[in-house]
Amino acid sequence: MSFRGLLRRHWLLLVSTLIGAGLLSGLGFWQLQRLHWKEALLAQISSRIDAPAVPLPPREAWASLNPDDYDYRHVVLRGIFDHAKESYLFRASATGAAGDGPGYEVLTPLELRDGGVVIVNRGFVPAELKDPARRAAGQIAGETTLTGLMRRPETRNSFTPADEPQENLWFTRDPSALAAHWGLDGVAPFSIDADAAENPGGWPKGGATVLKIPNNHLSYALTWFALAATLAAVSLVFMARGGKNAPAHDSGAARR
Repeated sequence: MSFRGLLRRHWLLLVSTLIGAGLLSGLGFWQLQRLHWKEALLAQISSRIDAPAVPLPPREAWASLNPDDYDYRHVVLRGIFDHAKESYLFRASATGAAGDGPGYEVLTPLELRDGGVVIVNRGFVPAELKDPARRAAGQIAGETTLTGLMRRPETRNSFTPADEPQENLWFTRDPSALAAHWGLDGVAPFSIDADAAENPGGWPKGGATVLKIPNNHLSYALTWFALAATLAAVSLVFMARGGKNAPAHDSGAARR
């Protein structure tokens, strides 16, 4: 059967293959776009965390800050911890410099000299040290200076458990939710992940920021392109074999 005949016979398969291969290839190109975005993001994060700490933006500028502009910025700030209002962010396993898990990241309000409040993720404690009485040496008193990374509020997905404010147990780092829970005014819309500086008594362990951000977009793109190529190849083979196996026409009957 001629190529034109194959096309006439298998036009529906051909159209379906073109649509399917186009959709799969589109997903591949989308993953390449995501790859370029992720590489730029990782480069930006690396430049920010390795930069010298700069002063925390002033309180009057907080409302106009763009999370894309400040996330992972290395800053220095000074204030007094309100340990009576610390909260516990559950982590199934420890991250960053914290060691092994599970346990909690300790979120504590830091009262600044200008009256603003910043929620500071002081670091990780194992479950058996959740009670601050068991790590009293780490409850720093008086004014203190610390460095850390500015972080945007964490988003929630369908797998994130609901927070349990009545138990002071949280599953996302959201300064506005913590401010409402404790009745705090003037709370920054961002939080600070404290650096890995040693706390008295060793706990909490700072440096809990997750910095190993996965970047699998290239492998995803190659997978989509491979699926598109496979679909096209299988369809072409099927059409070619269909042409070879087609019954021959009876030329004599055709003449009659």
